[in-house]
Amino acid sequence: MPAACHAEPTHLCMPEDARKRAARRLNIARGHLESIVRMLDDPDAYCVDVLRQIKAVQGALSGAGEVVLRGHLQAHVATAAQRGDSDEIIEELMEALKYT
Repeated sequence: MPAACHAEPTHLCMPEDARKRAARRLNIARGHLESIVRMLDDPDAYCVDVLRQIKAVQGALSGAGEVVLRGHLQAHVATAAQRGDSDEIIEELMEALKYT
């Protein structure tokens, strides 16, 4: 990780490949979500097909979240003791995870 990541703990410090993986998963989720909206406009859409698409969106979002979480753990949590902000980092992460 670049030193600037540790100097600015509120910035998104994630390797470029991880950013691309997260963005790819979010684009997949967007595509599935758009498909769901179209399906709901179609009176002939089958409920189970809509549910499958919803699960696909959830899976893509979950995968993106895992990529971002791993980046945060590596860039911020693993180095918190060195910076002396372990308690703040832990509280911040616990707050974010309570919404998952």
